[in-house]
Amino acid sequence: MNNRVVIIGRPNVGKSTLFNRIIGRRYAIVEDYPGVTRDKIEAKASWRGKEFIIVDTGGLIPETKDQLIREVKKVVENEIPKADVILFVVDGKDGINPLDEEIAKY
Repeated sequence: MNNRVVIIGRPNVGKSTLFNRIIGRRYAIVEDYPGVTRDKIEAKASWRGKEFIIVDTGGLIPETKDQLIREVKKVVENEIPKADVILFVVDGKDGINPLDEEIAKY
């Protein structure tokens, strides 16, 4: 299976919720505060008869001195080139902000 879908976005925009919805069960932990997903989570999924691997990633913050967040960034940066499709998630209530615009450059 070569189809790989990677979910990216800033912290706490609903990436893990979307991941869980796509796979049809609660697999990724979801909380109302940022920083819960720190490593990638992969699962098999299908849509309209097509199978694929879906990857949930931690919240991306391009510029930070926090070591943990920098590790999350490395994981995301490693996953982007492997993706056949990237789902870039933004907060529907807050809209696009400058951090989203920075992430979109990836």
